[in-house]
Amino acid sequence: MAHIVIVGGGFAGVWSAAGAARVRGEAADVRITLISPSDQLVLRPRMYEAEPDLATVELSRVLEPIGVGHLQATVTAIDTGRGTVTAGGEVIAYERLVLAAGSALVRPDLPGAQHLFDVDTLEGARRLAGHLRGRDGFTAVVVGAGFTGLEVATELAGRGRVVLVDRSDVVGVELGPGPRPAIEAALDKLAVERQLGTSVTSVGPDHAILSDGSRVEADAVVWTAGIQASPLTAQLPSERDRLGRLLVDRHLRAGRAEFAAGDTAAARYDDGHFVMPSCQHAIPLGMVAGHNAAADVLGLELREFEAGPYVTCLDLGEAGAVFTRGWERAVMASGVDGKEVKRWIMEVIHPPVDDAATILAASDHPFFEIPFYESR
Repeated sequence: MAHIVIVGGGFAGVWSAAGAARVRGEAADVRITLISPSDQLVLRPRMYEAEPDLATVELSRVLEPIGVGHLQATVTAIDTGRGTVTAGGEVIAYERLVLAAGSALVRPDLPGAQHLFDVDTLEGARRLAGHLRGRDGFTAVVVGAGFTGLEVATELAGRGRVVLVDRSDVVGVELGPGPRPAIEAALDKLAVERQLGTSVTSVGPDHAILSDGSRVEADAVVWTAGIQASPLTAQLPSERDRLGRLLVDRHLRAGRAEFAAGDTAAARYDDGHFVMPSCQHAIPLGMVAGHNAAADVLGLELREFEAGPYVTCLDLGEAGAVFTRGWERAVMASGVDGKEVKRWIMEVIHPPVDDAATILAASDHPFFEIPFYESR
């Protein structure tokens, strides 16, 4: 019996499983197994929220209805020559593999790093939420004024004092100048203090020391700067980009029998851009990779990856949100209107559950229509 193995239980992994199951159909000689250390799909784009446990979906509610097995274990090795993965001490053979193991926060090597908080994982977000729950007037230092750092800072600013630290001289440097006025206006409205052109050099249980020598008394120091693809990417033959992502072809192939999806895949968006490590691209990457893994086994036509319109929607806490379109990130909505878009996106990223027909049908739509794209 042919075996398709999917490594990773995030957006890309779950949608790879659904895409493969849809192509498999009633074929009894194809088995699909998803391997992940958790029994939950964690909706990472929502980990900055005050109650992170609300942002999870039981994997069984997606996988069981579509006939996909789940091995709750951590993959420690991939042998592409033999066509095996090692997980939980067990060696598992595959005919096709989808690597969708995601990315992780780059953790700094600085004195007191053990005192840092993060929202990169459910465990990390739970730790931060529990630490600050019930506290009035806390002070939090947020390190990194990128997408995640801005969402964390503006969410926390509704409940306490926030100091935002970044090496750059501007906030949201990777977002470009388009949304910056809206971001800065929101930070001003929420009284978020900025320490730009600086960094954190050490951390204690109740403070952070900045590179200018100043000390900030803080109840929590939250690190959000930098991500790196799963180290499992180094065990596949494809070249990698600066984030460690595998350079894949239009079919998302990363080896003879291996495909990659989500934050492990550096797929072309167009002639000038690669996909972003975000759920917006992880979902269609997963659908296409899963489709192609099953199609390859069954001798069917493979699908080329094609992304939908590129957009961003940055939550700005009680100041609303800012929604942009295109790689120039032209602002389409901000404030209350932007918040409506953000709420819609957070609902759309939830996969359907329990009903096989609905799950499989959804896996055949590599990107969803964005009703706000042209209207605002």
